[in-house]
Amino acid sequence: MELTHFDEHGKAVMVDVTDKQDTVREATAAGKIVVSQAVYDAIEQGKIGKGDVLGVATTAGIMGAKRTADLIPMCHILPITNCRIRFEMVPEERTVYCYCTVKVTGKTGVEMEALTGVSVALLTVYDMCKALDKSMEIGEIYLCKKTGGKSGVVENPSRREPH
Repeated sequence: MELTHFDEHGKAVMVDVTDKQDTVREATAAGKIVVSQAVYDAIEQGKIGKGDVLGVATTAGIMGAKRTADLIPMCHILPITNCRIRFEMVPEERTVYCYCTVKVTGKTGVEMEALTGVSVALLTVYDMCKALDKSMEIGEIYLCKKTGGKSGVVENPSRREPH
């Protein structure tokens, strides 16, 4: 498989999708933030001074997904038709998992939008909680699954799936 974001001279280019057919495409990405017990409890009990952490992070993640082309230079501007952010809190790990599913009918996939949505949502959790603890760790951001387009269904079997 060859990389498609380079021309014959090795210069970066946006992939030309003009001749591709529109198909329904969907991608789900995941990531996590590990926090202290105090931060975990404050999120769970809604006691963070800046407000509803997961509610604000949901909105931020959706906004991030919608603005992906503004952040990643070779991404196409896509008319996203749906974006869903979900959180799963796991007390024994003091971890908040984030899942972002993005959908579009278009000529190119939404993997980058899903990954960006997760990243921005988790950064927002960090921002809202950093007054309590600056040692939170964001990590393991990955694509869970994508559907549509030439490659069809692609799943990442070695990673945590949303519950």
